[in-house]
Amino acid sequence: MAALVSTIERATGRIKDQGLLFEYTVKLVVLTAFFELILYRLVSRLGMHLSKVAAQHPWVGSAFRFLSSIGFGMLNVVAIFLFIALAVLVLKRLRLYSLSGLNVIVVSGVALLLLLTAGFLIVEPAMLGSIAYNVISFILLTVLMIEYLSSHHEWAQRLLGVTYYLGISGWLYYQILSTTFGWLGSVVAPPLVYEVNRAGEALMVLSSIIVFWAYGRGTSFLSRNKQQRRRAIWFWSVTGSVFGLLLFFDYFLEFYNPAMAHSIRKASQGIGWIFQMGMGYTFYLPFALYVAGLLCWAYTVIKLISMGRLAGYGLALMFIAGYALLLSNLTMMVILGVMLLTMDRQRSEMTERASTSNAPLLGTQESFVGGQV
Repeated sequence: MAALVSTIERATGRIKDQGLLFEYTVKLVVLTAFFELILYRLVSRLGMHLSKVAAQHPWVGSAFRFLSSIGFGMLNVVAIFLFIALAVLVLKRLRLYSLSGLNVIVVSGVALLLLLTAGFLIVEPAMLGSIAYNVISFILLTVLMIEYLSSHHEWAQRLLGVTYYLGISGWLYYQILSTTFGWLGSVVAPPLVYEVNRAGEALMVLSSIIVFWAYGRGTSFLSRNKQQRRRAIWFWSVTGSVFGLLLFFDYFLEFYNPAMAHSIRKASQGIGWIFQMGMGYTFYLPFALYVAGLLCWAYTVIKLISMGRLAGYGLALMFIAGYALLLSNLTMMVILGVMLLTMDRQRSEMTERASTSNAPLLGTQESFVGGQV
């Protein structure tokens, strides 16, 4: 009974139940990954886009170079913390579970990815190394998603897992086939790579919206909690207003001032280029959908992290990595994020299952006089 209780405690979705080393390593991974996204992948591209302004004002170029150098340093810091977090997680799985079934593939796959990443620091990866890395990542992601779907039974959470898996698989399919055809020296375009890549981006945007229904629910106008009702009014008012404004802004602005509409379109193309280079999104869908996904994801992640849930840290890493996994750091972010999402459990659900499995074989005998003596 004591062993079962300790297993339940370890299986809950609270990060504080996983040990201090793992807790602070994951928190540092999320924090440094966020700053790396802002300072390196986005700010550095913004500095390239504002080259004319930097030529007129030297301090602008110096500021962007300084911020980009900090972001590049964050890239190395994120890699170190990712190595520590994945290594600790592998050791935890070895300690809690036996080497059998899917756990063998997960442990072996994570260990192999860490070895390949360390090896690529010494020897620059060729096309064959890139193909092997992406194939291993795809297999590992598939096994982790099977594990997630088998342990989470809510339809919204399963829908989130399927859409995210298919979305990120679109990028891996594009990378694996494009690199393979290039390695073979073929001049023929791989089958359906561009179509699958665009479909994967659409599914990634869809999954960022589904995140809210899977993990952010509780923001309801019908709640009896006044704080939750105020939070619901604030969230849905802001989301609905921003979504409607962005969806019809260009249409109405064209009637009001065509010249202003043209200049705003050019500015939005620049923003799209920055995010495309930084996160891999091409912004071929309506811009309002991307903003809606960002709001739903941000609200859910902030809510879950404030509750100390592993799912919050996992979702943060999964979407901070973006769609285009051009660096090994980004691939390891996705793997770690999905592993954290799989580890998340509700304490009440686990306790209920344990109490059901430990119910006495014979029920207590009720008194014939209503339990009174």
